[in-house]
Amino acid sequence: MTTTFKDLGLSDSCLAQLEKLGFSEPTQIQQDAIPALIEGKDIVGQSQTGTGKTAAFSLPALEIVDANNKAVQTLILTPTRELAQQVGEAVVDFTSREQRIYSLTVYGGQSIERQISRLRRGVQIVVGTPGRVIDLLERGELRLDQLKLAVLDEADEMLSMGFIDDIKKILRQASPERQTACLSATMPREIKELIKNFLSSPVYISVKQQEAAPTRIDQHIYMIPRGWQKTKALQPILEIEEPDSAIIFVRTKRTASELTSKLQEAGHSVDEYHGNLSQMQRERLVKRFRDGKVRMVVATDIAARGLDVQDLTHVINYDLPDNTETYIHRIGRTGRAGKTGTAIALVHAGDRRTLKQIERRLRTKLDVAKIPNRAQVEAKRIAKLQTKIKETLAGERMASFLPLVRELSDEYDAQAIAAAALQMVYDRDCPNWMKGDWEIPEDSFAKPVIKKKGRSGRSSRKGGYNGSKSPRTKSKGKVRSEVIIEQ
Repeated sequence: MTTTFKDLGLSDSCLAQLEKLGFSEPTQIQQDAIPALIEGKDIVGQSQTGTGKTAAFSLPALEIVDANNKAVQTLILTPTRELAQQVGEAVVDFTSREQRIYSLTVYGGQSIERQISRLRRGVQIVVGTPGRVIDLLERGELRLDQLKLAVLDEADEMLSMGFIDDIKKILRQASPERQTACLSATMPREIKELIKNFLSSPVYISVKQQEAAPTRIDQHIYMIPRGWQKTKALQPILEIEEPDSAIIFVRTKRTASELTSKLQEAGHSVDEYHGNLSQMQRERLVKRFRDGKVRMVVATDIAARGLDVQDLTHVINYDLPDNTETYIHRIGRTGRAGKTGTAIALVHAGDRRTLKQIERRLRTKLDVAKIPNRAQVEAKRIAKLQTKIKETLAGERMASFLPLVRELSDEYDAQAIAAAALQMVYDRDCPNWMKGDWEIPEDSFAKPVIKKKGRSGRSSRKGGYNGSKSPRTKSKGKVRSEVIIEQ
């Protein structure tokens, strides 16, 4: 029997707002968390990105709040200002006019005076980062003595960013009668201690991906030849993959800046996203990425928390993360809603231990592919050029060039003229990295992943490039990985 939002105990005004937003059926974490919170229980929710956890705590918060009381009654803490903005926007969307509930998002980088002014006018729900919340508490502008619900969203990320002491300080100033919800993808020791000390007999909720709509992710490992830099390997991979939208994960802000510059020089639609950007720059980039004006974003793990983009086709691990859980969270951004996504990892010899840990966690051997060579990249580029030619031949603008062709035909063969024109176009668009020497050392890795376009225009991995019947071979002992990520 299908569970509906009405079955979860939500009010009529909330149900009407959900229907207006197009929400039809609750996700698993929503089915488990919403009734528990409405009943006044503490909860610990363990789930990954994309499972609907924001609605799982936002909807009960709106039910718990007393609209006639202008004091802060719900506090939602997030690790980053980008996530705070995202959650704050969701709370606004879920709030109906009939509820007369007001919320405020607080974080660094914005005028604190404006935030204080809004608090003084009265808000019932505050979403914010730990640093700004403590600042407002110390100024006496934010009071939590009437708090009914405290939410720790992505608690493990707040731990990794060094906010654990700030969280404890905030919770100690909150009403002891409050409910607390802790949402965390992983459960390190410090988070377990936090739950033990600040939550009361919590309901534990662990959500796995529903079998009816599995998240299928096609994973590929590219081994970097000795003496090569990862940038040199990434360029031909991108030429073959042609991601529609991708996040490229790196470890440091410096790497993000350097890699972005090199990819931009090669003509890729890419931008960087990290903590050194101003708030305005971040917001502008997120909008451009969601609108499809930027196809790839190079980001660190922390900054990428604010990048929630639908239909992400690729996740590229330029740098492998330090732990397997982070790897799973990264690649879980693609292949959602029953679609197939692609996850790529660039692996140096020194990364083999981490790779083995990931494979043990996933219980599968990951496909090892060979970096595309010059002949394969050039074949792909010529095929793209052929497509452009056909599109041009179907147009009308080429008529203005026919007199020039007739004039040249008196001296040259027509095919030679066409070939010369194509060579000019090809050489003009050829990136600098292709002009150097980048032959791949002979090794025992598998053949490269070559894609062709199907009728729908979506990428297909069946067969070789341009209709070739040569099968793609695998390295010994390796199998292609189609992984269902638990959520």
